[in-house]
This record gives sequence, structure tokens and C-alpha cells, in this order.
Amino acid sequence: MKIMKTYLSLLFICVFTIQTYSQRELDSLTYEQTQDINFFKNIKNRTSIQVYTTVNRNVVKVGDTVILGKPTSMETSTRSNTIAAGSNLRGARTSSRSVSKKTYEFIKLGRPAGFGSIMNAMSGEAANMASNSLSNTKAIVKEIKAHHRGSKKKPLYLIMVLGELNGKAFGINKYLSVMNTELAIEQGEIYLLNRKMTRSEAIAKLKESKELFDLEIMTKVEYSKIKKELTPIIMGKKK
Repeated sequence: MKIMKTYLSLLFICVFTIQTYSQRELDSLTYEQTQDINFFKNIKNRTSIQVYTTVNRNVVKVGDTVILGKPTSMETSTRSNTIAAGSNLRGARTSSRSVSKKTYEFIKLGRPAGFGSIMNAMSGEAANMASNSLSNTKAIVKEIKAHHRGSKKKPLYLIMVLGELNGKAFGINKYLSVMNTELAIEQGEIYLLNRKMTRSEAIAKLKESKELFDLEIMTKVEYSKIKKELTPIIMGKKK
């Protein structure tokens, strides 16, 4: 009897563990699902995602190599210097100088809830965002996790953790965190090697091709071929 109870207990633990794990991992997720309440209401925070498809049908998966694009934000800090006239502080003058540097809006240094992030939050400091020095750096996708924008009745957003290709570090940080995967990809802070052309890029390319055709640098056959390829993207038709 005791052996049977032990066996049943172990079986229960195994089943519970499997169920818990299955609820915390999805093979794939699409942007449409992140906005569908009938779907996302059943998804728990920190659910691991293996493959994610963006609104523009770009696909990113765990293990992919990505490239850090151009920063889309600017960070400004002010430095003040006090200059005294001899030993008389009454005549001291204070000068301030603002220093601006490009930073990523969606990519921060370290893990989402790493030690550095916790210390910054406790001291009231903003998250330490990655700087322009990491532009064009290659990284590997270590994990993708889904989070609700508040309660379970709110849509999902994805946080992606990046690691250095050779297992080293980005300066003193072992990882980078992409705090909104969808926006980072679609706004160009994260460049996918298999990235599809956006509508605005397709329009720009078509205009350029039309100019080349008008200048008789491009043939009608070449222009027609490019137009045929770009029209579905511009019209928003899925291939």
C-alpha cells in the first residue's frame, strides 16, 4: 500500500510538472494571436515561445542570428561645473552642458529582471539602454517570452533575450534584452537576416525603379518585373 501511494504521488508530480511546463511553452505565436483575447487570456506571463511571426509576416525563432540595427532614441544628460573666483565662493559661476547620445528605445543591457535592473529600479533609475556602440553587432536569440500588458485581459508583448555569438559578453553584460520584440523588429532596431521588405521600403524601391525606367536606364521588362514583385507588398496582400 505504501509503495502504491508513493507511486501515485510520483505520478501526480510528473503529470503536474508536464502540465505546468506545457502551459509555459508554445511552439509558435503570431502577432494576431497576441491581440486576440480568446487566445491570449489563456497564456501565462513568461511563457516561452520558440517561433514568433510579426505583423508583417517576419519570422524570428530561438537560435536565430540577428543584427542590431540603428538606435531610434536619444538620451540627454546634463553636466554642471562650478568655477570659483579664487577662494571666494560668492563669485562662483555655474555652467551647464547637455550631452546627447543615441540609444536604443527597445534594447536594454542585461536580462529583463537581472541584478542590474533590480538595483536600478530600487534606486529609481531608468533602465540602462544599449548605446549606439552596439550598432551592427550580431547576436543570437537565446529566448523569447510572452508577457501581458498588465492583467491577463490585456494583449501580449514579447521580450527577447540576446546572447553574444561566441558566448562572450556585450562589454560587461552577458545578455541584451529586447523589451518589445514586435516594435524592435518593425522599427529596425533588430534586423532579421530573413527579414521581408516593408510597405514603405517597397514603395521607395518602386519609385526609384520608375525613375530609372523614365531615364531609360532600366528596361520596361525589368521595371515590370520589379513592379509585379512589389505590388503585393504595397497592397498589403499576404503571399
